[in-house]
Amino acid sequence: MTDNAGFRPDAEVSASTGPFPGENPPAYTTSVVSLNDFNSKANLTEKNKLALSEDPYSPFEHRDPKGASTGGALAHLLKSSLGTGILAMPMAFHNAGLVFGMCMTLIVGFLCTHCVHILVKTSHNICRDAKVPALGFAETAEKVFEYGPKGMRPYSNFAKQFVDIGLMATYYAAACVYIVFIATSFHDVINYDCNLNWDVRIYIALTVIPCLFIGQIRNLKWLVPFSLMANVFIVITFAIVLYYMFDEPLVYSDKPLIAPAAHIPLFFATVIFAMEGIGVVMPVENSMRKPQQFLGCPGVLNTAMITVVLLYAIIGFFGYVRFGDTVRGSITLNLPEGSWLGDTAKLLMAVAILFTFGLQFYVPNEILWRKINHKFSPERHNITQILLRTGIILVSGGVAAAIPNLEPFISLVGAVFFSLLGIFVPSFVETVYLYPDRLGWCNWKMVKNIILGVFSILALIAGAVASIGEIIEMYSGDD
Repeated sequence: MTDNAGFRPDAEVSASTGPFPGENPPAYTTSVVSLNDFNSKANLTEKNKLALSEDPYSPFEHRDPKGASTGGALAHLLKSSLGTGILAMPMAFHNAGLVFGMCMTLIVGFLCTHCVHILVKTSHNICRDAKVPALGFAETAEKVFEYGPKGMRPYSNFAKQFVDIGLMATYYAAACVYIVFIATSFHDVINYDCNLNWDVRIYIALTVIPCLFIGQIRNLKWLVPFSLMANVFIVITFAIVLYYMFDEPLVYSDKPLIAPAAHIPLFFATVIFAMEGIGVVMPVENSMRKPQQFLGCPGVLNTAMITVVLLYAIIGFFGYVRFGDTVRGSITLNLPEGSWLGDTAKLLMAVAILFTFGLQFYVPNEILWRKINHKFSPERHNITQILLRTGIILVSGGVAAAIPNLEPFISLVGAVFFSLLGIFVPSFVETVYLYPDRLGWCNWKMVKNIILGVFSILALIAGAVASIGEIIEMYSGDD
């Protein structure tokens, strides 16, 4: 399921680069509404035609009646949010301190939820304007610019390409994190139990082999069994982690309430990486047969995000209290070495992430293939896709081998990619859509979005600098 898998009518015309200056945006010629839908046999006068054309369009009425249920959408959203991110939360609290970490986790969770909310709401509004049932993330950005202020209209195609490229980079970078996580888990278990001294890069090379096969799967239904098994393994792992977190008395006195200022950027970068699931939001919303239940109270979004934020805060807080300064990029890596229960959790989580790799890799490849498939003859599409997917996985393995340390890698990905896509783009897109006369009293929505944009840029710069500094320090000290 790709992010831009919104409704695409059979007669879809390729998107224009924007209307001509001085003209209103062109009517979206792929609207599913036709005059036949009004069941009128009378000849329409020009006045009647105008009245019909001005009737408000409801995109919700044109969704697939066999789409996902509200409960199914909630399950998909929870599944996409509960992965490696939650296991990194104790490390985030290590970089923030107990009180500061708890407060800021709740605040960042609220900000991420708000950014998803304004993105989906803007998408609903622009669907009404463009008279289409659904739009993906990149398509929403494109249409907002195309139907926006005249000065912004020429940049509609750039907005779409920016989001598409950002999504591809985000998922490919997260795939690198997955490879490092899988390899590190197997490295810790096998080296200890078998008394080996293999470097983690050897395990990265071995991890790439199954990824090459899983990454060739191009049909989502073939990934379903892998996802089901991954869900079972993740639940078992969480149960084991909770057992080890509370099997001994927790000591709070030696944990700082707020960490040194130099560590704070790493906290924000890690939390943003953990919480942001912006790439899957629009596909989930677009797949619903009752999308009006996605927002609102309680709504799918609010229910999912409240659950996610509370779980992240609890795991982060008590995970840090339990393991202290020894906490690692995934709390599973802190479980006792040589213990059959701890080893089981590490291996199950590694296999679960390996099974999830196919879905993680599917999304950016669908976006990339749509952009380049026309450059190859149809009879060469199959071999081209095989070579393309193989090459990207090999490059991902090379990047993982170059940065085999999970902690700064997670922070770097969160700082650069999720700050841009998860916070900056939604706030900017909403501002463009509402400009100039729908920004609220004293343009408070613009002020709010400027603050969000500044926060995302600061998180990007500070988090990237801190993460790169840690990577350089680790790499320079690597034998």
